[in-house]
Order: sequence, then C-alpha cells, then structure tokens
Amino acid sequence: MRAFFLILTFFALFFQGCEKKDLVFEGNKDKKPIEFPLHKVQCPKCHMEVDSLSHSVQVITNDGKTYIFDDPGCMVLWLEDNKIDPKSVTIWAYTGDTHRWIDAKKAWYSLTDQTPMNYGFGAYENRKEGYVDFETMRIKMLRGENLANPKIRKKLLNR
Repeated sequence: MRAFFLILTFFALFFQGCEKKDLVFEGNKDKKPIEFPLHKVQCPKCHMEVDSLSHSVQVITNDGKTYIFDDPGCMVLWLEDNKIDPKSVTIWAYTGDTHRWIDAKKAWYSLTDQTPMNYGFGAYENRKEGYVDFETMRIKMLRGENLANPKIRKKLLNR
C-alpha cells in the first residue's frame, strides 16, 4: 500500500511538471511586443520556461504569430533552424538598461551577460564600449563565439 502511494505521488508530481506551456501566440497583426504570463510560456528553441522579461526576445512573423524566447541566442538559432531571414520578421528585445521592448535589430548586445542559456548576449538600448550590433551578435552566435564555448568564455571573462 505504501509503495502504491509513493508511485501515485511520483506520477502526480511528474504530470504536474508536464503542464502545457504556450509556444506561439497568434493574431498579432500590429507586430507589437505582447504581454505574456511568466512561467506559462516555453521557448521554442530550448523548451525552457520563460520566467523573466530579462533577456527575453519576441519574434513576430508576417502572419501575426509571436514566438517568445528566453535568450537572444535561442532566437538566433531558431531563426537559422527554421530558415527565417531576420530581415523578414519583426524582432523585439527586452533591454537590460531601459527595461523596455525595443527593435532587436537596433539594440546593442553585451557579450558577457548572465543569460538563461549562458550565451552571454544581453540587449541594451544604449551603446557601451564592447557592445556589438545585432548582425555581429547573430554571426557570433552562429559561429559558436559565445560564453557557452569554454575558449570564448575564458577569453571574454579572463578566467
């Protein structure tokens, strides 16, 4: 009987963690950043829960579908995986300095932020020394030149 309750408890906890998370929001014809419930949205690339606005990115396709990412690096990889040209979609990034949504293609990116997937690219509205533009960030991500790479991490963080 005790084993039965342990198994029942295990499955109850297991299925609670399998709660369906949103992967896409439809109908965003205005192509503006949308409000979304934290902890209820899943990044379509890494499948992690989006639990903070910090470092989050929204991609809005021409048919009004909005995809929300927990990390700018995930957005870059997802666009590449799906053969989507960044110029053909609207991309919003939540900034670390002004704490608002801006056009991700006009943002400046730190190379050493503590981001959810440890890629290191944090979006900022105001440029600082060492920050790179969107296209440079995108290329670095696709080349693996990010903090997830131990050699790059050591070089950038001097550790």
